[in-house]
Amino acid sequence: MKPTTGACEAAQHAIENSAIVIPVYAAPHIDVAQLTSALHDTVLGCLTQGINPERLYLSVDGAASNTRPAESVSRKNGVNLTIADSHSGKLAAIRHGVAALQADRRWHYLAIVDQDGDHFANDLVSMLRMAQHLQANDSARRCLVLGERLSRHRPMGFLRGELEELADRILLDALMYDAAVSGRPLPLHYALNLGEFPDFHSGLKLFDRQTALEVLTSEPRLCGVSATAYYRHAVEAVMTVEALAAGAVLAGVSRRTANGQAFTTFGVMDRCQLVADKIIWPLRRLAVPAPFVVQWLANHLGRLQLHTLAPQGTGELQRIAAMVVAACGGNPDIVRQFEQPPFV
Repeated sequence: MKPTTGACEAAQHAIENSAIVIPVYAAPHIDVAQLTSALHDTVLGCLTQGINPERLYLSVDGAASNTRPAESVSRKNGVNLTIADSHSGKLAAIRHGVAALQADRRWHYLAIVDQDGDHFANDLVSMLRMAQHLQANDSARRCLVLGERLSRHRPMGFLRGELEELADRILLDALMYDAAVSGRPLPLHYALNLGEFPDFHSGLKLFDRQTALEVLTSEPRLCGVSATAYYRHAVEAVMTVEALAAGAVLAGVSRRTANGQAFTTFGVMDRCQLVADKIIWPLRRLAVPAPFVVQWLANHLGRLQLHTLAPQGTGELQRIAAMVVAACGGNPDIVRQFEQPPFV
């Protein structure tokens, strides 16, 4: 269906009735001035698009972290600030921000926007137009719109881009498995227009109000993983899987991204555990049996270009795969037996 006349006007009205939560954490190694600048730019961009400052929350992940960047940006731009008592992870900060918004009944959509300046606020208009189209023309009362990056490698670098592709591909497999065993088809006709698999782990997401509240204020489902895995590592997978379980229709809208991230905590984390946790939680949440997990890993590891970074790339992929298989009740040694075609 072609966009209807007045779609931009309707989207502008939706922006005025939308809320935004920006989770904030000043890691010890981060340049505070750089973070403050990126955060200010992100907030100013949202306000320029028409977001009401009363419905924009900076949600700081723990009072023990450096709260000055968020405090400064909040004062300068007249937006809300909420600070959690403890540092628990990005998902905890998001939930804390949504809890602060819950009493305000005026907003209809909620956007989650990362703090790193990698998300352009003008893309929110396109995402809102997609959400409105879904609800008006597809009978979708619930929706989750992903801000899809045109490239994962450009902003994040080769290694992280490859690892995130693996997590995205396995998550799509898990969702398709769940659809088959539950007897509920998975609608992807709005989500696969930009590539083979959705950008599930994008840090720019838009929810309708009902889905946002159900996903982000309900009792957490850790599914046997650690709090670190759930609240810090598997954040995007948690929000995606729970939204779809709540009946949201998935859509993707292309968005701009910086040509290289200004700062990130990825380099100071145990990246094998980080990526493994991104994969493990949805597999456990959707009760995927180990043989399926093993086969999906075998299917995808060989197609990644990270194998060409030999031997480090192959070793890293095997470590991640072994962690995932073990967490799903399989024998991690089987990963070493994965085979690839003898030629391409």
